[in-house]
Amino acid sequence: MAHPDTTAAAPGTPLDALTLETIAAGGKAALARALAVLESNPDAGPTADLLSAAHQAPRGHVVGITGPPGVGKSTLLNTLIAAWRGEGKTVGIIAVDPSSRRSGGALLGDRTRLKNDPEDQGVFVRSMAARDHLGGLAGLTTAAMVLMRALYDVVIVESVGVGQSETEIAGVADTVVFCVQPGSGDSLQYMKAGIAEIPHIVAVTKADMAVAAERARADVAGALTLSEHWSDWDVPVLKLSASRGQGVDALIAAIANHATHLNTDGRLSRARHTQAETWLEAFVRERFGREGLRRAGRLSLNDGESPFARLAEIAKTLGADA
Repeated sequence: MAHPDTTAAAPGTPLDALTLETIAAGGKAALARALAVLESNPDAGPTADLLSAAHQAPRGHVVGITGPPGVGKSTLLNTLIAAWRGEGKTVGIIAVDPSSRRSGGALLGDRTRLKNDPEDQGVFVRSMAARDHLGGLAGLTTAAMVLMRALYDVVIVESVGVGQSETEIAGVADTVVFCVQPGSGDSLQYMKAGIAEIPHIVAVTKADMAVAAERARADVAGALTLSEHWSDWDVPVLKLSASRGQGVDALIAAIANHATHLNTDGRLSRARHTQAETWLEAFVRERFGREGLRRAGRLSLNDGESPFARLAEIAKTLGADA
């Protein structure tokens, strides 16, 4: 997907000057600077303090959008953003792009497919390069998501749609929407790849392809009956055409219904706790290797404990042992 650039981060921003309050007051430019600082100092103490504060103050619902390239994710995102802004909700977007082998940066750097008013402080887009992360999500996506979750009503994480991103996106999103394109074999791939266990909602795009769209919907619905998925949530399979505005209201309603479902019986807090532990283990392994993971000690988190504070402790310990 191609996406618009956000304001360039100013160099030299001191870590200890970053707080949720100063970032919120500074708007999109301040958030862009904060994310740049977090990427360059992922396990520094002030970074852990900022992210821990954000972790303790979640405001928004996180929606993961995934699916194969060409399925229409950008068109769908444009429509969702417009709809949520029409409701007065603020929206943050993390768009994880493929990486350039030469520069390591986001491959699709022209960022023209998402259409939003650059003066609208209620919409913020951050592109991140997947680099060599096989899951299709950038290694620091979780940190960016946690910070943006504390600042926006809705946070969208859009994956590159290649590799194992369909499964890994469940580690950062509250609600996962998997997009299927009619007539492309996506529904068969859905059944073969074990993806049926991951999404909370399936969206069959380009519903104007009437017969093919209905066939794809039926195939996915059939796959769900044969696979293990959420025991306490019936996954809706919706047909929509974002370019024509068809079925988008039903998708927004399904996302809202799933958010309500998560907010009962402690489901949301349990899911986010599991996500935090999974992220901590993966980040320690990626940054310090297998031996570092072995020497890291406790990776489980107490209720409410910040994974970022724990990471800072681990980094300090491993650095002292080096």
